Amino acid sequence: MTQNSLGDSVVQKTVQAQNNGVAATATHTQPLWLLAEITYRCPLHCAFCYNPTDYDKHTQNELSTEQWIKTLREARKLGAIQLGISGGEPLLRDDIEEIVAEAHKLGYYSNLITSGVGLTEKRIQAFKDGGLDHIQLSMHDITEEINNFITNTKTFELKKKVAAMIKSHGYPMVLNVVIHRYNIGHMKEILEMAEALGADYIELANTQYYGWSLINRNQLMPSKEQVEEAERITNEYRAKSGSKMKVFFVVPDYFADRPKKCMNGWGEVFMIVTANGDVLPCHSARVLPNMKFPNVKDDELGWSWKDSPAFNKYRGDSWMKEPCRNCAEKEKDLGGCRCQAFLLTGDAETADPVCSLSPHHHIIEKAIEDAKNPQLQAQPIIFRNDKNSKKVISGELEERTKEFHALP
Repeated sequence: MTQNSLGDSVVQKTVQAQNNGVAATATHTQPLWLLAEITYRCPLHCAFCYNPTDYDKHTQNELSTEQWIKTLREARKLGAIQLGISGGEPLLRDDIEEIVAEAHKLGYYSNLITSGVGLTEKRIQAFKDGGLDHIQLSMHDITEEINNFITNTKTFELKKKVAAMIKSHGYPMVLNVVIHRYNIGHMKEILEMAEALGADYIELANTQYYGWSLINRNQLMPSKEQVEEAERITNEYRAKSGSKMKVFFVVPDYFADRPKKCMNGWGEVFMIVTANGDVLPCHSARVLPNMKFPNVKDDELGWSWKDSPAFNKYRGDSWMKEPCRNCAEKEKDLGGCRCQAFLLTGDAETADPVCSLSPHHHIIEKAIEDAKNPQLQAQPIIFRNDKNSKKVISGELEERTKEFHALP
């Protein structure tokens, strides 16, 4: 799974109208987009998964169906319009159909974000009957070898069957392909595969380095030249194909001069509720120190969004240090990602090191150089699975995580 959602949804249009070019301190905050990470269990073991590396702590305390429905109702009262149902693999829960039906009754535009494992004709028909609007399917490569390697599973043929099933039931065909060193050389072929599958949208999501992908950064990171070539091929394909397929190319942070405005601003329009009920302003926020995030088991969602210290911590720009505080571009990126800043520098309030103006930008430059080192590239990939999550929690993988300032 990635941190991006495709499609010209109501939420995206509203976000564009409300937030682009508007000062953070003047922006009306409303949780337009709710991401429900309903489970961290997953049959795939992707090397780039953004789920927390200590997710094993949260697989035995998932919210019940009733707690999820209560959460959906509270978020809708706050103004949430778009619902992402994600994981892990959400299809591992047997109550998705009930959650989907309730979301439809409440008026959400709902999107199931899935690997496809567990999707059957019976279930997809139930989703259709229940009012699910959108299914986003992850694909990994044009080759069975790389698909099965990077996910540590044998799912290549299954994914093609699921893509056909989604199309046959009248859903928009939305594909997400995470891009990394192992598949970035197949950009043209990936685009051709997507079009052959009848994709209406494809998101080429270059790996962002959080969670498991941060541990595997040296193994996954392509060169800047490879990223530039991939973007060139993508732009050329857009120009020449004449296809109705919409292509999104998500630039990797590490190769940008300026950081992204994380989730369109901390606590501005996006809210995530995790499998165990934690309420977060972004996917990785739990890495930040000295912060207690609310939980739907204990707190009303309205209080969590409007009044909790965690959601107000980095709203606006009053928290900023130099060079961000007086930067002419601060309203464009709000200083970048707080989680990335902390993971790489140990200071959550410093400028995101991705920014070329950051005093810590050398950390990014070093990471890019390290990824070219054959010895570092040759280190084994740490796949996302329960065994490795337990190793992270116990400290057994300290050699791979010691340079970061928290469990990624």
